Amino acid sequence: MAGNGNTDGEFSFSAAAARDALPRITTEKGAKSTTSSDVCHDDTASRVNFQTIDQLHSLQKKRSAPTTPLKEGGGVVMGTSGPTTPVSGESMLQSVSASLASLTRETGPKVIRGDPTSAAKVMAHVPQTPTSAPAADVSDSSLKFTHVLHNLSPAELYEQAIKYEKGSFVTSTGALATLSGAKTGRSPKDKRVVKDETTASELWWGKGSPNIEMDEQSFLVNRERAVDYLNSLDKVFVNDQYLNWDPENRIKVRIVSARAYHSLFMHNMCIRPTAEELENFGTPDFTIYNAGKFPCNRFTHYMTSSTSVDINLGRREMVILGTQYAGEMKKGLFGVMHYLMPKRKILSLHSGCNMGKEGDVALFFGLSGTGKTTLSTDHNRYLIGDDEHCWSETGVSNIEGGCYAKCIDLSREKEPDIWNAIKFGTVLENVVFDEHTREVDYTDKSVTENTRAAYPIEYIPNSKIPCVGPHPKNVILLACDAFGVLPPVSKLDLAQTMYHFISGYTALVAGTEEGVKEPRATFSACFGAAFIMLHPTKYAAMLAEKMKAQGATGWLVNTGWSGGSYGSGSRIKLAYTRKIIDAIHSGSLLNATYQKTEIFGLEIPNEVEGVPSEILEPMNAWEDKVAYKDTLLKLAGLFRNNFETFTSHKIGEDGKLTEEILAAGPNF
Repeated sequence: MAGNGNTDGEFSFSAAAARDALPRITTEKGAKSTTSSDVCHDDTASRVNFQTIDQLHSLQKKRSAPTTPLKEGGGVVMGTSGPTTPVSGESMLQSVSASLASLTRETGPKVIRGDPTSAAKVMAHVPQTPTSAPAADVSDSSLKFTHVLHNLSPAELYEQAIKYEKGSFVTSTGALATLSGAKTGRSPKDKRVVKDETTASELWWGKGSPNIEMDEQSFLVNRERAVDYLNSLDKVFVNDQYLNWDPENRIKVRIVSARAYHSLFMHNMCIRPTAEELENFGTPDFTIYNAGKFPCNRFTHYMTSSTSVDINLGRREMVILGTQYAGEMKKGLFGVMHYLMPKRKILSLHSGCNMGKEGDVALFFGLSGTGKTTLSTDHNRYLIGDDEHCWSETGVSNIEGGCYAKCIDLSREKEPDIWNAIKFGTVLENVVFDEHTREVDYTDKSVTENTRAAYPIEYIPNSKIPCVGPHPKNVILLACDAFGVLPPVSKLDLAQTMYHFISGYTALVAGTEEGVKEPRATFSACFGAAFIMLHPTKYAAMLAEKMKAQGATGWLVNTGWSGGSYGSGSRIKLAYTRKIIDAIHSGSLLNATYQKTEIFGLEIPNEVEGVPSEILEPMNAWEDKVAYKDTLLKLAGLFRNNFETFTSHKIGEDGKLTEEILAAGPNF
């Protein structure tokens, strides 16, 4: 674009361009190879209950009988948007212009700030178009204006969404309810990572990996398509924000999107810069081009549908086409952090994190349904974060500036903090509400089961701001064992911690429509296989190194069944699990006497205050001892089969650590 100072329209990542920019990663074209078909299971992509956009909108509002007749349309009439947030004038425009520049064109649309409805007021500030005729190779797109709405406030984004985005409403508590379109969850099979000479050797590829390859040329085709779409719009939303609360290791990100909903979502989920920080933001370290509903070209190489989520680590860019689900941006950036942070010897973690009043920090790992959010939320402790963290040489820090909570069956009694956080500024995705009162029905799954709320972390009363803490004392691995053979709590040595961290086990219950079904074991490496970039053993080795250096203790906590599998046993009471977690936090569990279980070789305490001793040893809680042994051997076999994916990967020069990890698995 004109005036950006770069001949190719790209912004630079050199140290001269930005004070704390990351060193540039060289990108080279690599040989094409077959896309891996081994994609991690993802349970967030929900079924579609509608065939047309009108049907989707009809699901969002429930019919009611108001006492006062509503006017046709039923919506609130909004005025024109107020003035935009003051920013750094020409320097900001040049930076945004570079961000929106089309890859193969010398110029793109001219960029001005402000609402299109106020265009007449800002036109005077835009340089006049030269009187000379444009060159023959300049397209019409270079003659139009694109209004950039840069780091708008939540109030301004509310106005934009309600005014221009169908399906956007204010709920009775003040949250912004919106729709993500046909995609109500992530699309892991449509996620691609550019494989070049650098990433070919650094990233985890092949069986079990979430990283499906694409080549540089295909990425550039998709990037061009997304940028052209954004350039064709009358306005785009630009967010300049941070990742990582650690000021020494934060990452500057820029998100260019077509929807106010996406801009507000990222305003909540990323760390919000101060006015002074925004003034001196400079060149971003990573940029997202979110074209939302605009599809990719299905005939482009490596494309398998009209949706594509592409990451280019060399260019430090991400492109989104054919999906409006906002979670793609959040998790895409998490994947980037899983690549960038280990290069700085910082461990990136898919975990919850809280801190006691004495400064003791605990990490909570666990897949969906294990109780990670519930157990990491403790009114007697400070919340550092609920989902994404870094562990550096100085301690832990939250990657995000907000929380992305599940809303299905949400109630004030069970989750009061989340309930109270759903207020003005919060984004509610795909919920159903009363068309008159705007009260949300969190039990309604008409649009999707994956209803979500995105809100700033400071909406949680006991959150620790800034979201940083000292080194963890305890690393807690949560598993909901529906087979009922894992103990409620066991102490792990380093090798066992690595083994169970790499395994990432929990069990899901198939359902009860035709009676009780067999539990199904689920394994997700590092408790977040869908987002990691490197081989799981590399993260495990970093975890063990940091735990050893800081004297942290590993724990395996079963929040699932006892006395039998699902259908015959009973789920361990939440009150018992909380007593166990309290004993871990206080340090009293370290002083208990322990015995070792067979097969898995887990050390279990003989006594935990407030917990019945008979359930601490799983076999004692089973009436049928033969059934217990058979079920235990079955689960051990599932662990062993899953771990075969990782046995060929050596950690360290002599591979000794790998042998220790294998020895920490089930022995039978």
